[in-house]
Amino acid sequence: MKDSGLLAWLLYLAVRVAFAIMQIFPLERNLRTARLLTHIWIRLMPRHLGRAIANLNRALGQQYTLSQIRQMAVACLESAAMFAVEAVCLPRLVNAFTWARYVRLVNFEEVLRLILAGRGVILVTGHYGSFELTGHLLATLGFDVVAVMRPIDNVYINRFLVRARRMHGLILLDKKGASAQAGEVLARGALLGFIGDQDAGRKGHFVDFFGAQASTYKSIALLAMRAEAPIAVGYARRRGYAAQYEVGVERIIYPHEWGHEADPLHWITQTYTSAIESFVRAVPEQYWWMHRRWKSQPRAKQSSLPVDLYRAAI
Repeated sequence: MKDSGLLAWLLYLAVRVAFAIMQIFPLERNLRTARLLTHIWIRLMPRHLGRAIANLNRALGQQYTLSQIRQMAVACLESAAMFAVEAVCLPRLVNAFTWARYVRLVNFEEVLRLILAGRGVILVTGHYGSFELTGHLLATLGFDVVAVMRPIDNVYINRFLVRARRMHGLILLDKKGASAQAGEVLARGALLGFIGDQDAGRKGHFVDFFGAQASTYKSIALLAMRAEAPIAVGYARRRGYAAQYEVGVERIIYPHEWGHEADPLHWITQTYTSAIESFVRAVPEQYWWMHRRWKSQPRAKQSSLPVDLYRAAI
């Protein structure tokens, strides 16, 4: 349900004032402020830290102590807070003339070859690092980029963020109407971006993610099969705390790879999910572990996150 009442407008006004103030300061200082504000966030809503700890323990508990996991969970919330700053500030900084000051490309040659050949490509990433930077960077360099998005409930904030995202040519496609237009987007040789790590409910397709079953939308695999489009799984992450970023490609999935699979939908979905897991493992503190990735479980395998880990965070 869309929120467009007085409280929604007042929240929007507060956000606009905050971001207007941010324009006065360098991005590095704003990122530092975001990290400091994270500790207020933790005090006001400790359940988010608790969920991050529980999810980290589920995924990486055998590799790290509980103390290390808690530190990583705090860093995860800091990463999310920094993302909020970057979503508005980076489009003003990163353009066709300045992008090389801020961004280093990794394993991008093959994707660029596909793009320049006029091949429609599906881009898949996760809630990780500064994940909107990839689409913005490619759009500002002149490529035809369409990103599928879920609108924010607050209509005023949603309009504000949409304007920021469109500043340099990024086209946004509402998630609810994406299936009707996605084929046309790929047919014209454009790039179509998805966030591929969202819980799809009990009717989603379950694949392994960090050793546990995670419900995943079928739409990406079905679209790739129908359009015979390659899938580039990539990321945009920070290099330290400065305004320096790495935009890379973890895996390219080609149509010929799933051609002989008995269940191509499952194979594609598991393959890009495994690629997301791979780049998350490289720098796990930049993943949004407070994100309810394992919210839905197969009916025969219902499980819950350990409650005691939530309490340990408070």
